[in-house]
Amino acid sequence: MAENRRLILRNFLSPDICKELEFIHKSCCTVGYRPNVFSTTLSHLIATNSAHLIMPFVPIRDRLKEKVEECFGCEYELFVEFTGLISWTKGASIGWHSDDNRDHLKQRDFSAVCYLNSYEVDFHGGLFHFQDGEPSTIAPIAGDVIIYTADNRNIHSVSEITEGERITLAMWFSRDASHDEDAKLLKSLSDCALSNHIDSITSCFPILASTNMYWFPPEEASRFQSGFNICFARLHVLGFDIYIPNKECHLSARDSSYNSLKLLEEPLYLACGDKLLAWEFANILHALQVVQFYCWKASGLETDQVHGTSIDIVPLSESQRKEIDRLKTVLLKDVPQVFRRSLQRFCGPQVCEWEAYTLKLLKQMVMSIPYWTTHQSIFSLDVLNLHS
Repeated sequence: MAENRRLILRNFLSPDICKELEFIHKSCCTVGYRPNVFSTTLSHLIATNSAHLIMPFVPIRDRLKEKVEECFGCEYELFVEFTGLISWTKGASIGWHSDDNRDHLKQRDFSAVCYLNSYEVDFHGGLFHFQDGEPSTIAPIAGDVIIYTADNRNIHSVSEITEGERITLAMWFSRDASHDEDAKLLKSLSDCALSNHIDSITSCFPILASTNMYWFPPEEASRFQSGFNICFARLHVLGFDIYIPNKECHLSARDSSYNSLKLLEEPLYLACGDKLLAWEFANILHALQVVQFYCWKASGLETDQVHGTSIDIVPLSESQRKEIDRLKTVLLKDVPQVFRRSLQRFCGPQVCEWEAYTLKLLKQMVMSIPYWTTHQSIFSLDVLNLHS
């Protein structure tokens, strides 16, 4: 198969893995590198105290690297050069190009695009086209993967997204060990492991990156005259608002949007309609992770099926509603058209289930890091056997 320039792997990822990666992206992403594109890199997860969320990527990276080496007849070990989640929203597209078409990308030898959702189900537009050869056009289907050489034998484009959000896991592989992504990640992971307590959920609360990384469109990130905070917007399209209590400096017209954005780094509450969830979240990313986790696990997180800490839902007061509306006018200057609306309802056990999931991943990561460090490589381990 060494002559093959490209290959489609059908159903390579399970539906639940696709949904898990979608959860990670929608709760952690920042504004991306192109207009109407959003991204989540492994280094970003580590930097924002969500390093445990790299664990679902590890077996996928192993499987894909092995498959690329096998399918393209590699007589040498490949190195993962980049791993990231990328979503394309309304208006996003890219013209003809190869994946090594810049001097700083020449180390890329092979590409893999894993589709996490489906054409004409979750989004419209976004077809993947090769300039020549077969297959010439690929309609993304959740779970499918396309692998191909990153050079000019596989010049390709993506047509404009007209509706919805097209989500992919993108990976590149290199023959050059100096571009091994693992080496760059391991130092940060080692520092992270030293500071985390595997039985404390507070050690897993996410930390926001700089405020401009969450403002869309990015060209407004210094002026804030139009656009919106993407974390706030993702909650908004799901039917949730943010309430930040006990602030002497209320959000009046004279307050800058920047100062308002800084409030999102502080403890806050979620509201839905005329109800307030009486549970304090560490910041907006913490709230967003819990809500997106529920979107992923909704069918199994009904209140009559899952046991956990009881969380009160109380009526909103008039003063609380005014503060919520004031915050919305500052951080949601435009109604977001790039994210698809999908209203969710409250489910108290979702907080407890998110905590259990998070601590499980943290424990797996902390147990794996010594082995990764020894081998200077991130790879799958049988954590249960290690623990025993």
